[in-house]
Amino acid sequence: MDDALPVDAGAEKFRVPVGKLIAMTPAGIAVGALSALGLWGVSALAEVVQKLVWDDLSGALGVDAGSWWWILTILTLVGLLSGLVIRYFPGHAGHDPATDGLVAAPLTPKAVPGLVIATILTLAGGVSLGPENPIMAINAAIIVALGVRFLPKVGEQDWAGLSTAGTIGALFGTPVAAALMLSESIGGDQRVPLWNRLYVPLVAATTGSFVILHFTNLDLSIGLPPEQIGGVVHVLIATGIAVVVAAIGVVGAYVFDPLHRVLNTTMRSPVLRLTVAGLVLGALGAVGGSITLFKGLDEMKALPGEMATTSAAGFFFIAAIKLCAMLFASAAGFRGGRIFPIAFVAVALGFGIHALWTSLPLALCVTAAAVGMTVAATRNGWISLFLGLAIVPDLALITPLLFATLAAWLVVANAPELAAKPVPESTPDEPETRRA
Repeated sequence: MDDALPVDAGAEKFRVPVGKLIAMTPAGIAVGALSALGLWGVSALAEVVQKLVWDDLSGALGVDAGSWWWILTILTLVGLLSGLVIRYFPGHAGHDPATDGLVAAPLTPKAVPGLVIATILTLAGGVSLGPENPIMAINAAIIVALGVRFLPKVGEQDWAGLSTAGTIGALFGTPVAAALMLSESIGGDQRVPLWNRLYVPLVAATTGSFVILHFTNLDLSIGLPPEQIGGVVHVLIATGIAVVVAAIGVVGAYVFDPLHRVLNTTMRSPVLRLTVAGLVLGALGAVGGSITLFKGLDEMKALPGEMATTSAAGFFFIAAIKLCAMLFASAAGFRGGRIFPIAFVAVALGFGIHALWTSLPLALCVTAAAVGMTVAATRNGWISLFLGLAIVPDLALITPLLFATLAAWLVVANAPELAAKPVPESTPDEPETRRA
């Protein structure tokens, strides 16, 4: 008697379309390169504008760029200009990042110029937001438009997926984060092995990360020296830090949606709302100092230099100011992402914890805080894990950080997300997205 289970004859005959994968490889490389160039281009333009405003203009006027009134003036002006762009440019500078996730429906190309300008204002003006959400939207709009024009046989969703993979690889400097994120959501014929379905997106993600790491200085590492890490005690320390920091992130998530609703219902005009928000951000920046301004990557790399002169309370104060500024900026509608400033908040908290207990390894404090805060902000353990490893690239941290990520996940699992519900008529018109 044959006890073998019946075999699906159709499944036996199915063959992976290797030729199609090979044919799509150049497209994946092109998308990855374009994604990295988009991130680099917007970041480079923002750096030029930032230098003009904060160095050249202040120097020409004989003004200290770190003075409270200059910070207040510039951020208020940035709020006014951002509001004007969102109100009057075609497409209204895209969707409100406070209500959208990292991945959203592709915009029409006409919304891209306004979104680019609004993003540059955010990055150059000192607003506590990063480029993540806008650059995902900018790249998707451009790549989908080019893709459906030159390779119309490939669907819009496929082009959008490649753009997502390439941009995530560029943003975080590793294609592995993109692969693990996509493995949770990628569809297609389930008879096809997962690696075949991930093949072209991984080509895009790998190319994006390669271009960023080899041809730009947009890396996340803060340059901490290696330490001996990996014992059971270190796992327990990382878990405890991640749980505490994740709880802080949850508090921010509880505040975020009500804050967004209040700002968008009491000040429906983006010009008024963002001007007032710029004034508030300027006040926070004046109190916290220039290290609490901007997206946080360069400022994060400056934190090791602050250890000799900053106490634990000082680091915690910096983190609190940055968290408040990020929440207010995003809730008000500035075009920018929350992951990079959240990373700064976490790193500052990690430095503060180390300053309290100097016997704890600094790298462990920083990365455990990073995964805890990022899990609370993104609800994505893969992004959290690889962000921590990008900040301190040490493979010895993988095991403690995996345990820390799992523990932080239990804290945030039933808590509200760091996202807001859309407020009706908070903008004059909704930005157009591409029709499927």
